[in-house]
Amino acid sequence: MSEPAVRPNETTVPLLPCASPEETLAFYEALGFEATYKQTKPYVYLALRWSGFELHFGPAPKDLDPAREHSGGCLVMVDAVAPYHAAFVAAMRRVHGKVLSSGLPRITRYRPGASRFTLMDPSGNSIIFIQRDEPAELEYGGSKKLTGLAKALDNARILREFKNDDLQAFRALKSAVRRHAVDASPVERAIVLCHLVDLATVLGEPADPWLTDLRGLELTADDRRRVESELGHLAGLREWLP
Repeated sequence: MSEPAVRPNETTVPLLPCASPEETLAFYEALGFEATYKQTKPYVYLALRWSGFELHFGPAPKDLDPAREHSGGCLVMVDAVAPYHAAFVAAMRRVHGKVLSSGLPRITRYRPGASRFTLMDPSGNSIIFIQRDEPAELEYGGSKKLTGLAKALDNARILREFKNDDLQAFRALKSAVRRHAVDASPVERAIVLCHLVDLATVLGEPADPWLTDLRGLELTADDRRRVESELGHLAGLREWLP
């Protein structure tokens, strides 16, 4: 008698480490996830569901440090990422009165046209939402066609969107301003300074130095339109511009 054939109808469910069941449940339920199973003794096991996918959580290793953000990860492949980001941001605003954009937990910023974003949960797990038709050959910064501030902005984009490293993006742009701002146009400087204000806000750093420089620029109407076209997704942009 022949063995039954394997059929392509599998479902995979990630099992992620959970440092705190209470904090994990509070975070995900605030986003709209349904807890379909909760257990804390004799060991931790949580099952959460949202839309068409599930996340399960088990005991964390004794040496787990959520702050290192190396705990676990899950890729969620979707047709379009923007609606997911918008849904989570709206839920955060309803529950917390703000978007959780720094520390743990948090959601990374979404730039219109981007193909991914990340949720970082209280245990340091990364839930990365990725557009299914994301180009196979992504430009990970360092393009030879770019120079000066344009190259720095491209590298900062990769650091933020693909490596979730706002601190390194902040440092890279600060260095670029020192080295290239004198040769850049006012609109290029405005775009970099807006990113620095946004990053400083996210990282809890003083934003005043960058705001002062930004408001000291002389921008034409066309310059403002270009800045708003590229950076309209940044909260507070209109208040920052001169």
